[in-house]
Amino acid sequence: MSSSPLPFPIHVCGIEELDGHCATGVSHVLSILDPERAEPEAFGSFGEHARLELRFHDVIEEQPGQVAPGPEQVAEILDFGRGLTAERTARLLVHCHVGISRSTAAMSLILAQARPEASAEEVLRSILAIRDKTWPNLRMLELGDAMLGRGGALPRAAAAIYRHQLVIRPHLADVMRKAGRGREVDAAEALA
Repeated sequence: MSSSPLPFPIHVCGIEELDGHCATGVSHVLSILDPERAEPEAFGSFGEHARLELRFHDVIEEQPGQVAPGPEQVAEILDFGRGLTAERTARLLVHCHVGISRSTAAMSLILAQARPEASAEEVLRSILAIRDKTWPNLRMLELGDAMLGRGGALPRAAAAIYRHQLVIRPHLADVMRKAGRGREVDAAEALA
């Protein structure tokens, strides 16, 4: 691919980092929160911006007491992304609780949609370059990949990101398995 897969400036963060983005001039915010979480106070300090707020938990399987990301939410993310690519001056901020999983999956889907000529590997590497702690939510990638007609390429490319993270942070394998995200760890280990 000859051009960058980034169609506009993109920032990602967790809730605790929102204050640091108040003055960055973001025009659009994709806010992914747990259903029971109060809206972050930091948004009162942001200038005028378009905002999509979605509420679901960071899970990849259906679990009692947890709201899993579903097709409706992923479709909203893609619709929000389509609106961004039409604006020449867009600056996107995506956040979730800690800025690692739901937000990076959403960013991956927005970039994959905006740059269909970019390979899934290029898209995921771009996300890793923006956020070195990237561990994109596999369920969101699977749903979005199907909607974008990418034939499973995004979830397959995510396995390399999971593997990269496990090499750097091996303790994550146990953390993710305990959180019900063993499929992601299995995908990473299959590459070893």
